[in-house]
Amino acid sequence: MGYSRCVTSTILVIGGVAGGMSAAARLRRLDEDAHIIVLERGPHVSFANCGLPYYVGGEIADQSALLVQTPESLAASLALDVRPGHDVVGIDPAAKTVQVRTSDGQTELAYDVLIVSPGVVAARPPVPGLDHPLVHTLRTVDDAIALRELAQGATRAVVLGAGFIGLEAAEALRGRGIDVDLIELADHVLPPLDAEPAWWVTSELKRLGIRVHTSTSVTGIADADGRARVTASDGTVVDADLVVLSAGTRPDTAVFEAAGMACERGSIVVDDHGRTNLPDVYAAGDATVSVDAVTAVRRPVQLAGPANRAGRLVADALRQESPRRIPRPLGTAIVRVGELAAAITGANRAALTAAGREFATIRIHPADHAGYFPGATTMHLLVHIDPSTGQILGAQGVGANGVDKRIDVLATAMRGGLRAPDLMDLDLCYAPPFGSAKDPVTMIGFVADNVLTGQTTLAQVEDLEQLRAQALVLDVRSAGEFASGHIPEAVNIPHTQLRGRLDEVRQLAGGRAVTTVCGVGVRSYIAQRVLSAAGFQASSLAGGMTSVRAWFGDDADAVLVKEDAR
Repeated sequence: MGYSRCVTSTILVIGGVAGGMSAAARLRRLDEDAHIIVLERGPHVSFANCGLPYYVGGEIADQSALLVQTPESLAASLALDVRPGHDVVGIDPAAKTVQVRTSDGQTELAYDVLIVSPGVVAARPPVPGLDHPLVHTLRTVDDAIALRELAQGATRAVVLGAGFIGLEAAEALRGRGIDVDLIELADHVLPPLDAEPAWWVTSELKRLGIRVHTSTSVTGIADADGRARVTASDGTVVDADLVVLSAGTRPDTAVFEAAGMACERGSIVVDDHGRTNLPDVYAAGDATVSVDAVTAVRRPVQLAGPANRAGRLVADALRQESPRRIPRPLGTAIVRVGELAAAITGANRAALTAAGREFATIRIHPADHAGYFPGATTMHLLVHIDPSTGQILGAQGVGANGVDKRIDVLATAMRGGLRAPDLMDLDLCYAPPFGSAKDPVTMIGFVADNVLTGQTTLAQVEDLEQLRAQALVLDVRSAGEFASGHIPEAVNIPHTQLRGRLDEVRQLAGGRAVTTVCGVGVRSYIAQRVLSAAGFQASSLAGGMTSVRAWFGDDADAVLVKEDAR
């Protein structure tokens, strides 16, 4: 049960940013009498940590814009006792006290209820020389200030890690005219994305002039006449004026584990209302364990939205009779890279495979708005669905415009329990500058309905080698498109000629199945329906040659056949 609303109490909140401050602010709105103390180790509370890369790059000019609230403003508006520079170094759950270190020494505070939201700190891989003075993280306002000062005189930088923060830092530094090397241990940038949509992100990074090194680790950092000499496993050696360490995070929970708080791999275990195993102790935010909404895998989700929501709902659990449960997160996130945005919600291919989930993948490449209206750009949407039930398991998008809108709609559909075919029933905004009468989300619903009702069978680019061995690959694009690059051994019959050449297809197939392919999957679907009606066992390659090229990435030109190469 929540703590009694009619008893004046002292509530200590450890951590003064997203989860902690959301809990404190909500508690005050629910209880005017509670004594609420917020302890923050650093000098700033309630700061916009998601804005830090944009301050480094200069898009946010004034550092004061990063400070959403101050202890003084929080005291004035919410009567919160906010204490920066207070580092919690111990907890005694039996005595219900915490030990706090400040610049004036160590003291002890008592609590009736304790809420912990310590967040995470940058992971420090075992790289020799990582303590070089030019190596900086990007987690705090002071980090951003230091990096911006270094960037003002820098000509070369290295960013270690190509996750969300790493990409934002690389773009920010490149925008200041600095040569940037981006080093990522995984085989593609932005590892939460599948490799296929991540290829478009890599292409944009390269267009910006950023050198991208994937499947690469840093083997050492040494001093070189005041610069940081970074040596990578791919043989790259860079003398840099600054190095941004963005190689993941770890929960900042050592003090709480030492006090007996249950943790999994360092992350705090909580129930659906944020309760820990310790009496009257709650937790919220990046350092807690979440249960994945799709795969049910237990893992931390380090995003501002879930952290803020959890803080609010922990407060509700303390002061409301029937509080809402903290929702299982979908991990919806977005990042800007140059002129593109890349967004994700739900599970990716790796997560689904690891969880043993069967899935089918829908790939479409529509325009962000009506093609006849000026300025339309292509977006790339990839959606994983359960092939039996139509449940939406995850979605990803990359494009110049409209990606955020579509991924948000898909995330909302997932939260609401809509199946993929239900997407075609959604009433979405339409006018030529904003969308199409058949919105990309609606199109996903059409494709999903076709798959689940047997109207179409989708072949997948990841199975291309098997398809080539077992089926006739029929390229239904124009002769010119075919000549520009096609799947080896594919046969070209434009879809407009197909009905008159069915006997030719039958002879070429020799009893095999036929897989049709076009540019993005529209013409191949038409061709597949013609073939199915004629008695062929036919499938259509999801996403067409656009997805093929993304799947093979930089190797696509070596894999595909061009007519002039014959």
